[in-house]
Amino acid sequence: MRVLARIAAPYNGRLVRATAAAAAVPFSRSWSPVAPIAPETIRWASSNSRWKQRQGSDYYAREAKVRGLKSRAAFKLIEMDSKYKLFKRGQTVIDLGYAPGSWSQVALERTKPNGRVVGIDIIPAQPPRGVSTIQGNFLSPSVQQLVKDYLIEFAQRKSPSVPEAELSEEGKSIITERPSYIDTERAESVESGHEEPLGDDGRLVDVVLSDMMMNTSGMSFRDHAGSMDLCLAALQFASDTLKTGGHFVCKFYQGAEDKDLELKLKKMFEKVHREKPDSSRSESRESYFVALRRKGDATL
Repeated sequence: MRVLARIAAPYNGRLVRATAAAAAVPFSRSWSPVAPIAPETIRWASSNSRWKQRQGSDYYAREAKVRGLKSRAAFKLIEMDSKYKLFKRGQTVIDLGYAPGSWSQVALERTKPNGRVVGIDIIPAQPPRGVSTIQGNFLSPSVQQLVKDYLIEFAQRKSPSVPEAELSEEGKSIITERPSYIDTERAESVESGHEEPLGDDGRLVDVVLSDMMMNTSGMSFRDHAGSMDLCLAALQFASDTLKTGGHFVCKFYQGAEDKDLELKLKKMFEKVHREKPDSSRSESRESYFVALRRKGDATL
């Protein structure tokens, strides 16, 4: 009697099927037609299956796909904007850690017409249409300076003779993928000799968003400390670039140090709120600080 064993098991990220036929070999419990499956492979299959199951049953993930949003994270910002009225027409918005781009999509839609959204991320990603992007490590001072220079140059290049609404209808946008492009523009701007003084001490940004997060380690304190470092870097940038009356939003992992960050925010902004949007997964330790209306004379 022939015994046919057909086994499906994940191996190195793929599904491998093995068929073994045994002739004249009596079936026994100890006989196995293939090598045993490693426990870590079983854990991988279980984790991957749970993730797919969760995504399939996740209302926000399904709704994001229907609406053409790049991820379910868009609904977190939509909730916070609906509650706190973060965006207005024509604002300049900086989106730190923008990839894959869902927050930038929301910000661009809610600042139309004439809004300007600039996304920064170390991860290469296709930006949403109409969003300017710079790829680089935001923690690098040179990258932060690059963003500031770009904002100043854009403000100086704006010409009243070319209405932004017309540019928007034609679908034109500046997508900055390499620093060399901005360096070239900077050189041309300096050579032109038409620089004009900027008000509000050169602060040109209306809203700073930070959805940055390091890869989690599974160690609560380490993940919390990493999120605090990113929030402080984003806040320092906001201190340098955010207009009086501007808003600041940052994601953090809850822990012992978030009280200190909250105190810093309260010195710089009129109102500070902690938010856990409904669209944030209940098992996640992430929360958001929403800081409203920057005080004119306050700095970090």
